[in-house]
Amino acid sequence: MNQLLWLLAASAGMTVANLYYAQPLLGALADAFGSPPSTVGLLITATQLGYAAGLVLLVPLADSHDRRRLILGVVAGGTIGLVAAGLAPTLPFLLAASFVLGLLSVTPQLAIPYAATLADDRSRGRSVGLVISGLLLGVLLSRSLSGIIGAHLGWRAPFLVAAGANGLLLLTLARRLPSQLPPRPVPYRELVRSLPTLVATTPPLRRHAALGALCFGAFSLFWTALPFRLAAPPLDYGSVVAGLFGILGLAGALAAPLAGRLTDRYGWPWVNVGGMAIIAVAYAVFAIAGHTLVGLGAGVVLLDFGVQANHVSNQTRVLGLDASVRNRLNTIYMGSFCAGGAVGSALAGWTFTHLGWAGVSAVGAGFGVAGIAIFAAIRGAREARFEMVRG
Repeated sequence: MNQLLWLLAASAGMTVANLYYAQPLLGALADAFGSPPSTVGLLITATQLGYAAGLVLLVPLADSHDRRRLILGVVAGGTIGLVAAGLAPTLPFLLAASFVLGLLSVTPQLAIPYAATLADDRSRGRSVGLVISGLLLGVLLSRSLSGIIGAHLGWRAPFLVAAGANGLLLLTLARRLPSQLPPRPVPYRELVRSLPTLVATTPPLRRHAALGALCFGAFSLFWTALPFRLAAPPLDYGSVVAGLFGILGLAGALAAPLAGRLTDRYGWPWVNVGGMAIIAVAYAVFAIAGHTLVGLGAGVVLLDFGVQANHVSNQTRVLGLDASVRNRLNTIYMGSFCAGGAVGSALAGWTFTHLGWAGVSAVGAGFGVAGIAIFAAIRGAREARFEMVRG
């Protein structure tokens, strides 16, 4: 099982990277297409909205179909999306390709429930944490690789190189990933129509969906605004430095298995609140010392650690609620998570353009504070009754 978990972790990392290759290239893309930051930043928003659409339209199918076949299908589709993005002739075409690429890059959200199904209740946090650590490594290293490759070979090269890597991943998965069938087939219409009912009847799902949206909003806000901050005085750096900042986020990847173990041992509330508090502190660091590389680097370590701790705790909790609807629960959680990221990305360009780095820092800290407030407000009698009925 360990080898299979590592393969799932690698698959999650390589495919989630598709969503982030454009981030360190935003400055170069603005120059190439002659567009302002507020417009080019919408590339990230389009990708995340596509990802959210894929969560709603594709991920629920794993509660009714062989997860192996679904994973192979979306990896193949994501490979095609990367080629389209790399060959895009205009910014509108790249916006459309980015949406499609996001739609077909939902492999991580098939791999994580796959891993959760392999584990029992006592080890689910560790299994989920391992796959999520691979996911986060993909997020972070994609920025570094994209920034370096883009600086030397142009903005198209990162997408085309990634297409080749995803093609090799597809061949590996076809040989080594075993089938994983759901308990029973469910008509597609029933799968989709059950989503609002799950939201309405599952208070813990609503809470963790809200927390996930806020933590990923804070994450995307920073990483979308970072290239613009680095390119502005007094820093004046390009895509290479923006990409290298991803290496500092390795602290978050290392935090994922730790967060899983802490969740298994101490419970999700402590990990959730601690993660949101660390996010708020990270943005305080950005506000105070964000005019220096050292200050930005220290804030990145804190931000990625806080986001990842919160996310692992959220997802472990959600995937443990009901095994028969595990992928649909994950769809709802990750749909909210990605919607929050899309909002953060959309706010980044506008906020930096009109309010500067101080505005970005204030909005990001607000995400963390709002998460703590929502946690305190939602955790109450209705959820206690839910746990009593369920238990």
